[in-house]
Amino acid sequence: MTNPLSPGSLDGRVALVTGSSRGIGADTARYLAGAGASVVVNYRSKAPRAEKVVAEINAAGGRAIAVGADLTDAASVAAMFEQAVAEFGPIDILVLNASGGMETGMGEDYAMRLNRDAQVNVVEGALPHLAPDARIVLVTSHQAHFIRTTPTMPEYEPVALSKRAGEDALRAKLPELDAAGVEFVVVSGDMIEGTITATLLERANPGAIEARKQDAGRLYNVSEFAAEVARAAVDPVPVDHTRYVGDTSGFAHGT
Repeated sequence: MTNPLSPGSLDGRVALVTGSSRGIGADTARYLAGAGASVVVNYRSKAPRAEKVVAEINAAGGRAIAVGADLTDAASVAAMFEQAVAEFGPIDILVLNASGGMETGMGEDYAMRLNRDAQVNVVEGALPHLAPDARIVLVTSHQAHFIRTTPTMPEYEPVALSKRAGEDALRAKLPELDAAGVEFVVVSGDMIEGTITATLLERANPGAIEARKQDAGRLYNVSEFAAEVARAAVDPVPVDHTRYVGDTSGFAHGT
């Protein structure tokens, strides 16, 4: 994987990536660390997996620590930020990558608790710990971002609705973020090959990913999309606070 960021471009900066023990989050953490940022790799329960990402970053000459936190628990989130700041200092880049809702046994309201409520709680918990001119990056999907104007597959609809609700709740905080000098950008992409979401969707609806690939022409893989998330952490923020990754012509744009 080729780092989209220039070596040293993030020297002295601190980044925290939620849900970064694997997949898009892990590759985003690697890219940010490769550009010089000190990175906090957040995980919910898979400590060995997170520690492996940290070991890879440190072995490559970067700086990283793994910090576990249940993002649906306010006390856990507060402890995560306290540990991150104690180790590295104020946070310059906060990547809200963690999401879910297709897991079994987590309760009917889990998607909304994680994809809306937890995102808001994380941002509110982060604000006292952010550096001047910090940036928050929210990772979402076209299927969620456009859910009000373009239907998605039934198996994904509850997740899409909850992720859009989370995006809306954070956009409602833009005046507060602006007043605090914090930038905010949403990164929206199509289904990503190789993610746990794609795996669960394929299990629930065999052939769904291949069908989506045919409609879209191509789907990004994990490292390609993570590169776009990393770029979103440093590139100028679009006027509408939205960075689209890949083709959106199959989605009806609206409010």
